Amino acid sequence: MSVAALPPEPEASRGLRPSVRILLAGLPIAALAVAPLAIGTQGGADFAARLLPPSLHHPFGTDPMGRDMAWRTLQGLALSLRIGLLAAALSAGIALVLALLASVSRVTDALVSLVTDAALALPHLVALILVAFAFGGGTGGVVAAVALTHWPRLARILRAELLGVLAMPYVEASRGYGRSRAFIARAHVLPHLLPQLGVGFVLLFPHAILHEAALTFLGFGLEPSRPAIGVLLADAMRSLSAGHWWLGVFPGLALLGLALCFEGLGSTLRRRLDPRGGRS
Repeated sequence: MSVAALPPEPEASRGLRPSVRILLAGLPIAALAVAPLAIGTQGGADFAARLLPPSLHHPFGTDPMGRDMAWRTLQGLALSLRIGLLAAALSAGIALVLALLASVSRVTDALVSLVTDAALALPHLVALILVAFAFGGGTGGVVAAVALTHWPRLARILRAELLGVLAMPYVEASRGYGRSRAFIARAHVLPHLLPQLGVGFVLLFPHAILHEAALTFLGFGLEPSRPAIGVLLADAMRSLSAGHWWLGVFPGLALLGLALCFEGLGSTLRRRLDPRGGRS
């Protein structure tokens, strides 16, 4: 029996349903978005409680100034979420504009391919640092660095999808019937591009938040006064040798968990929305 003739795999053998996976990945993200509002303005300095190990009262322990690390970690993740949202949206917008430019003519297609290849050839971390430094660091520098370095792969995907749709027979038929470019874009191109753009936007999140933390850890990102995950990890490096492991372990695991939530959400959406990917 050929592979094509095999019966479809039973739904029960595929693990959790996509809707359940989306819910499991989306709930922590939604909870994180409202967590800083729910917990209020805790986290003030309390030198009598400095460097306490994890306990019921302080699940993530306290830092050298006696501030609750659980509160600071939630604040840092919420900050990473906001920065990732803005950076991923800008990066997805750049990718969409370049993909649309590539469909205008052969010349613009060649130019977009050249710019995309050049951007992919740059060492990623070096490009991030250079852009962040050029924009003066801080929140604006981090957003600019992430947005201007994360669009190439998504631009390639959107360009390939766009050119593939424009070569379809039904698009040629629409042109033959005298349909305008606006109608073709609205009726044929956008229904194919929007799912890819949405999934690409979600999948940009884990890269955005991880690179924001990396830039901040290296000193090119957010200000040290802000409770960013990169700041927490950089501060923890000074205390790890003294045995205060919780200062770096819990923020690092929380950042990894947030990135994995976005990765799982984006992967599930891609399998659900891509008609060629089938169900998972």
